[in-house]
Amino acid sequence: MTNTSSLSRADGRKFNELRKIKITPGFTKHAEGSVLVEFGETRVLCTASAETSVPKWLQGGGKGWVTAEYSMLPRSTHTRISREKATNSGRSQEISRLIARSLRAACDLKALGEKSITVDCDVLQADGGTRTAAITGGFVALALAIAKMKLAGLIPAHAEPLTHYVSAVSVGLKENAALLDLNYEEDSAIGTDLNVVMTHDGRFVELQGTAETVAFSRQELDAALDVATAGCRELFEAQAKVISSYFPSLKI
Repeated sequence: MTNTSSLSRADGRKFNELRKIKITPGFTKHAEGSVLVEFGETRVLCTASAETSVPKWLQGGGKGWVTAEYSMLPRSTHTRISREKATNSGRSQEISRLIARSLRAACDLKALGEKSITVDCDVLQADGGTRTAAITGGFVALALAIAKMKLAGLIPAHAEPLTHYVSAVSVGLKENAALLDLNYEEDSAIGTDLNVVMTHDGRFVELQGTAETVAFSRQELDAALDVATAGCRELFEAQAKVISSYFPSLKI
């Protein structure tokens, strides 16, 4: 691998440095859980809405359900994009499913009971890493919704539907070095990029990696995962600052 001390990034970050991370809870009034999550200049509004029912195919099974929807607002990017309709684009559907899978990995659906939580992730401003920001912020919105549901008696006080923290981060390979948390400028120019979703106990929920130009080696993949793991650990700590008082038994 390249000597990372010689690498420079346009925004002055070190190769293994996250952008400035900010998670603002209670960003909207009506949702059971809401946050504005910021990864540098990327900003995503995540709202979690609870229902006291589950889809028909789950009814009577004693299990709950967690799903997600992702969309980008028309002027979240450099030029206006068309407002997404109910059908959504293929990209948005794929990211919605990724977010939903990631959030379900944080939950014991039996402990949730026959309740549903939908997490909506709306990109207000995009500068790379929108899906990883959505997963990281969506988890916090989900946790806040679960805490509110327990307080309202919709979930028994002894039940523990939240079993793991989940966060996500991007990594790119440049000059055989792994760069953490790519912004748009880096992401659009990099040869290989990965999105890594992890639980706080060090397990992987999902790995998405693509070589746009030259194929990457196992050694490079291992280096990228090491950098991503350290980045996710920092994200768990940022999440814990918001939700740890509601879930004291869940240690990171």
